[in-house]
Amino acid sequence: MSSPPVPYLDGGAVARALAPAAAVEALARVLRDGLDPETCPPRSAVPVPAGELLLMPAAAGGWAGVKIAGVAPGNPALGLPRITGGYLLLDGATLRPRALLDGAALTALRTPAVSALAVRHLTSGERPLRVVVFGSGPQAYGHVDALLAVRRLASVTVVGRDPARAEGLAAYARKAGVPEARAGTAGEVDGADLVVCCTTARAPLFDGRSVAPGTVVVAVGSHEPDARETDTALVRRSEVWVEARSAALREAGDLLIPEAEGAIGPGHLTGTLADLVRGPAPPGPAPRLFKSVGMAWQDLAVAVAVHRAATGGET
Repeated sequence: MSSPPVPYLDGGAVARALAPAAAVEALARVLRDGLDPETCPPRSAVPVPAGELLLMPAAAGGWAGVKIAGVAPGNPALGLPRITGGYLLLDGATLRPRALLDGAALTALRTPAVSALAVRHLTSGERPLRVVVFGSGPQAYGHVDALLAVRRLASVTVVGRDPARAEGLAAYARKAGVPEARAGTAGEVDGADLVVCCTTARAPLFDGRSVAPGTVVVAVGSHEPDARETDTALVRRSEVWVEARSAALREAGDLLIPEAEGAIGPGHLTGTLADLVRGPAPPGPAPRLFKSVGMAWQDLAVAVAVHRAATGGET
């Protein structure tokens, strides 16, 4: 008997199916239900001439899936996205394909949702946040949307290599309802409540000594042991929260480089995203760093939510 055709959800369909707030809740739900990110299979990276292929499999809650993401550093010069690929969603019991999703669109939805979930637990909702965003690509746009889904924003300052693109994101933030949004400089982190790093940088973006006590810093741009967006000074003086200890100590250059320098040890990690969801962290005087490398369980959770939304709640 032939199998029915597998539906394909392109980038537009993924974005229409699930709002950022729903993506945040999909991640929170699987953690509340007991998923243990420490057991998630590690990411495999395969070098290819154009860059690398990332393979990210996961299985949980009656579903399974795998993302094959292409990272092609030369694509932006060709007017193409740097991240490509697809996500194959499978029935967990039979491993029969249920849907194919655009991988870049899924990543653009999933990564900001992870950050927003952490921000929801690491910041107070008492007053609007002053935000500095490093980067002006798809992830930066996605983070503005996701942050607005969980917190009020007083201002957004965009720090980017291209002034025109930085101003473009600022205009987008203003249109989305942020009262004040403009292009700015790295030195302005000293007045921020929240700093978001979503770049391709391989070296620190700002001086961690200038980050004020209580400020939350989210770093999502790298997943390689020799690349980082934050410096040793910030890591050493911060509470450090991660998606999973195993993934962070395997891939997070923001933490592995300071450890190699002898500035911190493995015990420097304060806790995980699951810890935050199951019991929010009490306020502390130190800066708070949430370092995300991206994990396969997150793709699966959001892909399932997208599929259900696109099919009217079909299981």
